[in-house]
Amino acid sequence: MRGKRSGTGAALLAGGLAAAGLAFAPTAVAVTPQAAAITANCGVFGGGAATLTAAQDGTAATLTLTSTAITAPLALGQDTISSTLTLVKPDGTATAFTGTRNPAMAVGDPVTVGPLDGTVASGDSLEAYGGSLRMTVFGIPITCRATGPQSPGPFVFD
Repeated sequence: MRGKRSGTGAALLAGGLAAAGLAFAPTAVAVTPQAAAITANCGVFGGGAATLTAAQDGTAATLTLTSTAITAPLALGQDTISSTLTLVKPDGTATAFTGTRNPAMAVGDPVTVGPLDGTVASGDSLEAYGGSLRMTVFGIPITCRATGPQSPGPFVFD
């Protein structure tokens, strides 16, 4: 009977230590950098500084663009802007992030679109310069392009 109890106790202790190890395991930063600055030109709709914020969960990734320099040309309801943000890899191929998520905006409010959903592979390096942001607002297409490389550099996904 005594041998059975210590075997059970050892098994419980080992299981507890394994669970504690999982609970305290460090979490990996999935994408670096998590934010980058760009300057965008949206043609007749304006342009200026914008921030891209990235997040990753496995092969699923999201990007959000926020700009105080690019403003809403019309009052816009929540989730009414259809957006496709295209970033490019060093080999010139593109990865698209799409969605219809945005906050409600009054005329002249800073523009925010996202989080936009995309799929990435481990090691993907994605840059806004060479890509574009295409937004459709009330059926009107608006295309913005980065005027130079993003800073501090391309997004690299784990």
